[in-house]
Amino acid sequence: MDFTTNYLGMTLRSPLVPSASPLSEDMDNIARMEEAGAAAVVMHSLFEEQLRLERYELNYHLTHGTESFPEALTYFPDSMNFRVGPETYLEHIHQAKEKVSIPIIASLNGSSVGGWTNYAKQIQQAGADALELNIYYVPTDLELTSEQIEQTYIDILTAVKAAVTIPVAVKLSPYFTNMANMAKRLDDAGADALVLFNRFYQPDINLSNLEVEPNVLLSTPHSMRLPLRWIAILSDRLHADLAATSGIHRGHDVLKMVMSGAKITMLCSVLLRHGINHIRVIEQEMREWMQQHEYESIQQMQGSMSQKNCPNPSAFERSQYMRSLATYKPEWAIIYDTSHYFG
Repeated sequence: MDFTTNYLGMTLRSPLVPSASPLSEDMDNIARMEEAGAAAVVMHSLFEEQLRLERYELNYHLTHGTESFPEALTYFPDSMNFRVGPETYLEHIHQAKEKVSIPIIASLNGSSVGGWTNYAKQIQQAGADALELNIYYVPTDLELTSEQIEQTYIDILTAVKAAVTIPVAVKLSPYFTNMANMAKRLDDAGADALVLFNRFYQPDINLSNLEVEPNVLLSTPHSMRLPLRWIAILSDRLHADLAATSGIHRGHDVLKMVMSGAKITMLCSVLLRHGINHIRVIEQEMREWMQQHEYESIQQMQGSMSQKNCPNPSAFERSQYMRSLATYKPEWAIIYDTSHYFG
Protein backbone atom coordinates (compact mmCIF):
# COMPACT_ATOMS: atom_id res chain seq x y z
CA MET A 1 0.00 0.00 0.00
CA ASP A 2 1.37 3.38 -1.06
CA PHE A 3 1.13 6.14 1.59
CA THR A 4 3.45 8.58 -0.20
CA THR A 5 2.45 12.20 -0.76
CA ASN A 6 4.12 15.31 -2.16
CA TYR A 7 4.51 18.42 -0.02
CA LEU A 8 6.69 21.50 -0.58
CA GLY A 9 8.35 19.78 -3.50
CA MET A 10 9.34 16.80 -1.34
CA THR A 11 8.13 13.22 -1.63
CA LEU A 12 7.12 12.09 1.87
CA ARG A 13 6.49 8.49 2.98
CA SER A 14 3.05 9.42 4.38
CA PRO A 15 0.88 12.43 5.27
CA LEU A 16 1.80 12.10 8.98
CA VAL A 17 3.94 15.04 10.11
CA PRO A 18 4.43 16.14 13.75
CA SER A 19 3.79 19.87 13.91
CA ALA A 20 5.69 22.51 15.88
CA SER A 21 5.60 21.59 19.58
CA PRO A 22 7.88 21.23 22.61
CA LEU A 23 8.42 17.58 21.64
CA SER A 24 10.95 18.52 18.97
CA GLU A 25 13.13 20.39 21.45
CA ASP A 26 14.56 17.00 22.44
CA MET A 27 16.81 15.48 19.76
CA ASP A 28 15.97 11.95 20.89
CA ASN A 29 12.28 12.73 20.36
CA ILE A 30 12.97 13.67 16.75
CA ALA A 31 14.69 10.31 16.25
CA ARG A 32 11.70 8.55 17.88
CA MET A 33 9.36 10.39 15.51
CA GLU A 34 11.26 9.06 12.53
CA GLU A 35 11.23 5.52 13.99
CA ALA A 36 7.47 5.74 14.61
CA GLY A 37 6.83 6.63 10.97
CA ALA A 38 6.76 10.43 10.84
CA ALA A 39 7.25 11.60 7.25
CA ALA A 40 8.88 14.89 8.30
CA VAL A 41 9.12 17.04 11.42
CA VAL A 42 8.20 20.69 11.91
CA MET A 43 10.59 22.04 14.53
CA HIS A 44 9.43 24.02 17.55
CA SER A 45 9.18 27.72 16.74
CA LEU A 46 11.82 30.40 16.96
CA PHE A 47 9.86 33.37 18.28
CA GLU A 48 10.11 36.94 17.07
CA GLU A 49 10.62 38.03 20.67
CA GLN A 50 13.81 35.99 20.73
CA LEU A 51 15.05 37.83 17.67
CA ARG A 52 14.31 41.13 19.34
CA LEU A 53 16.10 40.11 22.52
CA GLU A 54 19.23 39.40 20.53
CA ARG A 55 19.01 42.22 18.03
CA TYR A 56 18.28 45.03 20.47
CA GLU A 57 19.82 43.42 23.54
CA LEU A 58 16.60 44.03 25.42
CA ASN A 59 17.55 41.63 28.14
CA TYR A 60 20.27 44.00 29.32
CA HIS A 61 19.87 47.49 27.99
CA LEU A 62 16.13 47.91 28.55
CA THR A 63 15.79 46.08 31.86
CA HIS A 64 19.06 47.20 33.44
CA GLY A 65 18.28 49.16 36.58
CA THR A 66 14.57 48.37 36.65
CA GLU A 67 15.03 46.07 39.66
CA SER A 68 14.33 49.06 41.87
CA PHE A 69 10.86 49.30 40.32
CA PRO A 70 9.48 45.73 40.35
CA GLU A 71 6.36 46.64 38.38
CA ALA A 72 8.53 47.80 35.47
CA LEU A 73 9.76 44.26 34.86
CA THR A 74 6.30 43.21 33.69
CA TYR A 75 6.63 45.37 30.58
CA PHE A 76 9.39 43.27 29.08
CA PRO A 77 9.36 39.68 27.81
CA ASP A 78 11.01 37.27 30.22
CA SER A 79 13.84 35.59 28.35
CA MET A 80 13.46 32.53 30.59
CA ASN A 81 10.07 31.88 28.97
CA PHE A 82 11.84 30.98 25.73
CA ARG A 83 13.57 27.64 25.87
CA VAL A 84 16.16 28.27 23.18
CA GLY A 85 17.95 31.25 21.69
CA PRO A 86 18.50 31.89 17.97
CA GLU A 87 21.98 30.30 17.80
CA THR A 88 20.82 27.29 19.78
CA TYR A 89 17.87 26.91 17.41
CA LEU A 90 20.12 26.96 14.35
CA GLU A 91 22.42 24.38 15.91
CA HIS A 92 19.39 22.25 16.75
CA ILE A 93 18.42 22.18 13.08
CA HIS A 94 21.95 21.22 12.10
CA GLN A 95 22.03 18.37 14.63
CA ALA A 96 18.58 17.14 13.58
CA LYS A 97 19.69 16.95 9.94
CA GLU A 98 22.65 14.82 10.98
CA LYS A 99 20.57 12.54 13.21
CA VAL A 100 17.59 11.72 10.98
CA SER A 101 16.96 11.25 7.28
CA ILE A 102 13.42 12.69 7.12
CA PRO A 103 12.94 16.35 6.13
CA ILE A 104 13.27 19.01 8.83
CA ILE A 105 10.94 21.99 8.51
CA ALA A 106 11.90 25.02 10.60
CA SER A 107 9.30 27.34 12.12
CA LEU A 108 9.44 31.11 12.64
CA ASN A 109 6.74 32.62 14.86
CA GLY A 110 5.98 36.33 14.76
CA SER A 111 3.92 39.18 13.36
CA SER A 112 6.25 41.63 11.58
CA VAL A 113 9.00 41.62 8.96
CA GLY A 114 11.69 42.57 11.52
CA GLY A 115 14.71 40.28 11.53
CA TRP A 116 12.87 37.40 9.89
CA THR A 117 14.73 37.56 6.61
CA ASN A 118 18.13 37.40 8.32
CA TYR A 119 17.18 34.34 10.34
CA ALA A 120 15.41 32.74 7.41
CA LYS A 121 18.76 32.80 5.59
CA GLN A 122 20.54 31.30 8.59
CA ILE A 123 17.89 28.61 8.94
CA GLN A 124 18.48 27.64 5.32
CA GLN A 125 22.25 27.60 5.89
CA ALA A 126 21.73 25.37 8.95
CA GLY A 127 20.25 22.75 6.62
CA ALA A 128 16.47 23.06 7.02
CA ASP A 129 14.59 21.53 4.11
CA ALA A 130 11.77 24.08 4.32
CA LEU A 131 10.49 26.93 6.46
CA GLU A 132 7.05 27.45 8.01
CA LEU A 133 6.03 31.02 8.85
CA ASN A 134 3.79 30.79 11.89
CA ILE A 135 2.27 34.27 11.83
CA TYR A 136 0.64 34.67 15.24
CA TYR A 137 -1.10 38.01 14.98
CA VAL A 138 -3.79 39.35 17.34
CA PRO A 139 -4.40 42.98 16.29
CA THR A 140 -5.66 45.26 19.06
CA ASP A 141 -5.06 48.69 17.52
CA LEU A 142 -8.45 50.28 16.93
CA GLU A 143 -7.07 52.27 14.00
CA LEU A 144 -5.57 49.27 12.19
CA THR A 145 -7.57 48.26 9.13
CA SER A 146 -8.10 44.76 7.78
CA GLU A 147 -6.23 45.79 4.64
CA GLN A 148 -3.17 46.75 6.69
CA ILE A 149 -3.31 43.49 8.64
CA GLU A 150 -3.49 41.40 5.49
CA GLN A 151 -0.66 43.38 3.91
CA THR A 152 1.55 42.48 6.89
CA TYR A 153 1.21 38.80 5.98
CA ILE A 154 2.05 39.50 2.35
CA ASP A 155 5.07 41.65 3.31
CA ILE A 156 6.46 38.96 5.61
CA LEU A 157 6.07 36.25 2.99
CA THR A 158 7.51 38.40 0.19
CA ALA A 159 10.56 39.38 2.26
CA VAL A 160 11.29 35.81 3.33
CA LYS A 161 10.80 34.36 -0.17
CA ALA A 162 13.28 36.91 -1.50
CA ALA A 163 15.83 35.85 1.12
CA VAL A 164 15.77 32.04 0.75
CA THR A 165 15.50 29.36 -1.91
CA ILE A 166 14.00 26.62 0.27
CA PRO A 167 10.19 26.17 0.15
CA VAL A 168 8.16 28.45 2.42
CA ALA A 169 4.80 27.57 3.99
CA VAL A 170 2.52 30.05 5.75
CA LYS A 171 0.54 28.94 8.80
CA LEU A 172 -2.68 30.95 8.94
CA SER A 173 -5.46 31.78 11.34
CA PRO A 174 -9.05 31.53 10.05
CA TYR A 175 -9.98 35.07 11.11
CA PHE A 176 -9.88 36.90 7.78
CA THR A 177 -12.86 38.72 6.34
CA ASN A 178 -12.48 36.70 3.13
CA MET A 179 -10.35 33.64 3.78
CA ALA A 180 -10.48 32.58 0.12
CA ASN A 181 -9.14 35.92 -1.09
CA MET A 182 -6.37 35.92 1.53
CA ALA A 183 -5.33 32.43 0.47
CA LYS A 184 -5.21 33.58 -3.15
CA ARG A 185 -3.11 36.64 -2.28
CA LEU A 186 -0.58 34.49 -0.43
CA ASP A 187 -0.58 32.00 -3.29
CA ASP A 188 0.07 34.83 -5.76
CA ALA A 189 2.87 36.13 -3.51
CA GLY A 190 4.69 32.81 -3.80
CA ALA A 191 3.65 30.71 -0.81
CA ASP A 192 4.63 27.11 -1.47
CA ALA A 193 2.05 25.84 1.02
CA LEU A 194 -0.68 27.07 3.34
CA VAL A 195 -1.12 25.41 6.74
CA LEU A 196 -4.72 25.61 7.99
CA PHE A 197 -5.20 26.61 10.79
CA ASN A 198 -3.20 28.14 13.60
CA ARG A 199 -4.78 27.58 17.04
CA PHE A 200 -4.41 30.70 19.15
CA TYR A 201 -3.91 29.91 22.82
CA GLN A 202 -6.33 32.09 24.73
CA PRO A 203 -5.52 33.47 28.21
CA ASP A 204 -7.64 32.76 31.27
CA ILE A 205 -8.26 34.59 34.54
CA ASN A 206 -7.18 32.95 37.79
CA LEU A 207 -9.88 33.83 40.33
CA SER A 208 -7.68 32.82 43.27
CA ASN A 209 -4.95 35.39 42.69
CA LEU A 210 -6.77 37.64 40.17
CA GLU A 211 -4.12 37.27 37.49
CA VAL A 212 -4.31 36.67 33.77
CA GLU A 213 -2.49 33.43 33.03
CA PRO A 214 -1.76 31.26 30.00
CA ASN A 215 -4.12 28.38 29.40
CA VAL A 216 -3.19 25.65 26.94
CA LEU A 217 -6.12 23.52 25.81
CA LEU A 218 -5.22 20.59 23.60
CA SER A 219 -7.37 20.06 20.52
CA THR A 220 -10.12 17.49 20.15
CA PRO A 221 -11.30 15.78 16.93
CA HIS A 222 -14.08 18.38 16.65
CA SER A 223 -11.41 21.01 15.96
CA MET A 224 -10.72 19.52 12.54
CA ARG A 225 -14.05 20.65 11.05
CA LEU A 226 -12.88 24.20 10.27
CA PRO A 227 -9.64 23.31 8.43
CA LEU A 228 -11.40 20.44 6.65
CA ARG A 229 -14.01 22.80 5.28
CA TRP A 230 -11.53 25.38 4.01
CA ILE A 231 -9.12 22.86 2.56
CA ALA A 232 -12.01 21.34 0.64
CA ILE A 233 -13.04 24.78 -0.64
CA LEU A 234 -9.50 25.82 -1.66
CA SER A 235 -8.35 22.49 -3.07
CA ASP A 236 -7.50 22.65 -6.80
CA ARG A 237 -7.95 26.43 -6.79
CA LEU A 238 -4.40 27.32 -5.68
CA HIS A 239 -0.88 26.41 -6.74
CA ALA A 240 0.21 26.16 -3.09
CA ASP A 241 0.01 22.83 -1.27
CA LEU A 242 -2.51 22.60 1.57
CA ALA A 243 -1.59 21.18 4.96
CA ALA A 244 -4.14 20.37 7.66
CA THR A 245 -3.55 20.98 11.34
CA SER A 246 -5.73 20.99 14.48
CA GLY A 247 -7.93 18.15 15.70
CA ILE A 248 -6.24 15.28 13.87
CA HIS A 249 -6.26 12.40 16.35
CA ARG A 250 -7.22 9.25 14.42
CA GLY A 251 -6.54 7.52 11.15
CA HIS A 252 -10.02 8.45 9.96
CA ASP A 253 -9.24 12.14 10.61
CA VAL A 254 -6.19 11.89 8.37
CA LEU A 255 -8.16 10.21 5.58
CA LYS A 256 -10.89 12.86 5.71
CA MET A 257 -8.32 15.64 5.44
CA VAL A 258 -6.60 13.94 2.52
CA MET A 259 -9.93 13.47 0.74
CA SER A 260 -10.70 17.15 1.26
CA GLY A 261 -7.42 18.00 -0.50
CA ALA A 262 -4.68 18.12 2.15
CA LYS A 263 -1.21 16.96 1.12
CA ILE A 264 -0.18 16.34 4.72
CA THR A 265 -1.77 16.28 8.17
CA MET A 266 0.04 17.70 11.17
CA LEU A 267 -0.05 16.02 14.58
CA CYS A 268 0.44 17.76 17.91
CA SER A 269 -2.16 17.34 20.67
CA VAL A 270 -2.56 13.62 20.01
CA LEU A 271 1.19 13.07 20.44
CA LEU A 272 1.26 15.16 23.61
CA ARG A 273 -1.61 13.06 25.00
CA HIS A 274 -0.61 9.58 23.85
CA GLY A 275 3.08 9.78 23.05
CA ILE A 276 5.15 9.74 19.88
CA ASN A 277 4.54 6.06 19.17
CA HIS A 278 0.87 6.88 18.56
CA ILE A 279 1.96 7.75 15.01
CA ARG A 280 2.09 3.96 14.42
CA VAL A 281 -1.49 3.57 15.66
CA ILE A 282 -2.78 6.28 13.33
CA GLU A 283 -0.98 4.74 10.35
CA GLN A 284 -2.39 1.31 11.14
CA GLU A 285 -5.91 2.74 11.34
CA MET A 286 -5.38 4.31 7.91
CA ARG A 287 -4.09 1.03 6.50
CA GLU A 288 -7.05 -0.97 7.80
CA TRP A 289 -9.63 1.44 6.36
CA MET A 290 -7.90 1.63 2.99
CA GLN A 291 -7.68 -2.15 2.74
CA GLN A 292 -11.34 -2.51 3.67
CA HIS A 293 -12.38 0.04 1.04
CA GLU A 294 -9.90 -1.14 -1.60
CA TYR A 295 -7.75 1.96 -1.86
CA GLU A 296 -4.21 1.31 -3.03
CA SER A 297 -2.66 4.73 -2.40
CA ILE A 298 -3.08 8.04 -0.59
CA GLN A 299 -2.78 9.96 -3.84
CA GLN A 300 -5.71 7.96 -5.26
CA MET A 301 -8.04 9.58 -2.72
CA GLN A 302 -6.37 13.02 -2.49
CA GLY A 303 -8.97 15.73 -3.13
CA SER A 304 -11.70 13.23 -4.01
CA MET A 305 -14.10 14.94 -1.59
CA SER A 306 -13.05 18.53 -2.22
CA GLN A 307 -15.71 21.06 -3.08
CA LYS A 308 -14.74 20.79 -6.74
CA ASN A 309 -15.21 17.02 -6.79
CA CYS A 310 -18.00 16.65 -4.24
CA PRO A 311 -21.40 15.59 -5.68
CA ASN A 312 -22.96 18.43 -3.63
CA PRO A 313 -20.52 21.37 -3.66
CA SER A 314 -22.90 23.55 -1.63
CA ALA A 315 -22.37 21.18 1.30
CA PHE A 316 -19.33 23.25 2.27
CA GLU A 317 -21.24 26.55 2.17
CA ARG A 318 -24.36 28.19 3.60
CA SER A 319 -26.93 25.61 2.51
CA GLN A 320 -25.30 23.02 4.77
CA TYR A 321 -25.68 25.44 7.69
CA MET A 322 -29.41 25.68 7.10
CA ARG A 323 -29.71 21.92 6.67
CA SER A 324 -27.83 21.32 9.93
CA LEU A 325 -30.22 23.55 11.85
CA ALA A 326 -33.25 21.96 10.22
CA THR A 327 -32.21 18.39 11.02
CA TYR A 328 -30.64 18.86 14.46
CA LYS A 329 -32.46 17.51 17.51
CA PRO A 330 -31.28 18.24 21.05
CA GLU A 331 -30.61 15.20 23.23
CA TRP A 332 -33.64 15.83 25.44
CA ALA A 333 -35.90 15.77 22.37
CA ILE A 334 -34.47 12.44 21.22
CA ILE A 335 -35.05 10.96 24.67
CA TYR A 336 -38.64 12.28 24.65
CA ASP A 337 -39.32 10.84 21.18
CA THR A 338 -38.20 7.35 22.18
CA SER A 339 -39.55 7.28 25.75
CA HIS A 340 -42.83 5.56 24.76
CA TYR A 341 -40.85 2.49 23.67
CA PHE A 342 -39.80 1.95 27.28
CA GLY A 343 -43.12 2.59 28.95
